[in-house]
Amino acid sequence: MKGEIGGPRRDLTARTFEFARHIILLCRSLDQAPGVSRILANQLLRAGTSIGANVEEGQAGQSRADFIAKYSIACKEARETNYWLRLLVAADVLPVTKLEGLIDESSQLIAILTTIIKKTRSNSGK
Repeated sequence: MKGEIGGPRRDLTARTFEFARHIILLCRSLDQAPGVSRILANQLLRAGTSIGANVEEGQAGQSRADFIAKYSIACKEARETNYWLRLLVAADVLPVTKLEGLIDESSQLIAILTTIIKKTRSNSGK
């Protein structure tokens, strides 16, 4: 189904945009609860929306090094997002069933970004 995490595969910019949209929706619901949920929502929102922003910036990179730098930041943000999502489950803030799609997508984004970075680095020596 269109718009769902884990749905039909799109290009990376579309995937990261859609992922950020889902993170925003999740953070809106977390923000409704007082205390820890609200604090975690802030962290998750920053990291989860930064992935796509850095991919977009990388697409317009001024050099191969700039591209690699932006994609590396996106990968770090994807790792951080994955961490916050797993923490929400481990701390019983949300059930795994609510977050498994986002956790899976963040893991896939980490793998994709890592592969792109490695291939770009290996091609820069040629």
